[in-house]
Amino acid sequence: MNGKNMNRFLKKSGLASIAVALFAVTAPAAALSKTLNFSGRVWTVRSGGYGSPGTGTWSENNAFVDAQGMLHLKMTYVGGKWYSAEVVSAQSFGMGTYQFYVIGRVDQLDRNVVLGLFSYPTASQGVSGTHEIDIEFARWGNAQGKMLNYSVWPTQKALGPSGNAYPLALNGTWTTHRWIRTPSSVRFQSVHGHYDGNPMPIADWTFRPTDIRRLSQYAMPIHINLWAIAPPSDGRPVEVIIRAFKYTS
Repeated sequence: MNGKNMNRFLKKSGLASIAVALFAVTAPAAALSKTLNFSGRVWTVRSGGYGSPGTGTWSENNAFVDAQGMLHLKMTYVGGKWYSAEVVSAQSFGMGTYQFYVIGRVDQLDRNVVLGLFSYPTASQGVSGTHEIDIEFARWGNAQGKMLNYSVWPTQKALGPSGNAYPLALNGTWTTHRWIRTPSSVRFQSVHGHYDGNPMPIADWTFRPTDIRRLSQYAMPIHINLWAIAPPSDGRPVEVIIRAFKYTS
């Protein structure tokens, strides 16, 4: 889909808040080397170099696991450049429940900063703009934009994405974010605190299309990234902690 048609789709469908993502979807990293052990799984860290999305400069030093086994992602400013962070699971995951236990005031991220929790197809499965399932914390440059974004990408790019966005105002630093994936639906949930259930809900949205082409059936790797569509407007470095990732089939 070309840029003009995509913008028309976004305005029509109410998904203008994720417009930037359509042109800055994370491609598989060009160079991957360093690995981490996190939540009982192996993850590969995106290494230095330039590539989409956003400002596009990456540092393997900006992703690490601490002594408590928690994953840290950072955005840093070094030598006149902003550096982002991304990790990719070595394992692919299919139908089931995906949960991310996040620590940090993600509701207060700068308007240009994006934290992404998502599944993404391999090069053999599809191109950018297909198959992806996303939870993204981003205002896409709009200081008044809704922070919490859920989106599902179809198996055919021309169909365009489906999604919803929600305001986010936290009462603490611990939140759980999940999607529950079946062959016919994806249900998203966000919760205050770290829970497997939904006792203090923030948002809850189910995507159940009549056209099955809108739902990927592939098992895909998980990506977790912290990046910016432009230099952070407040000029400050960023750090987010993922306490754990949990998948249940």
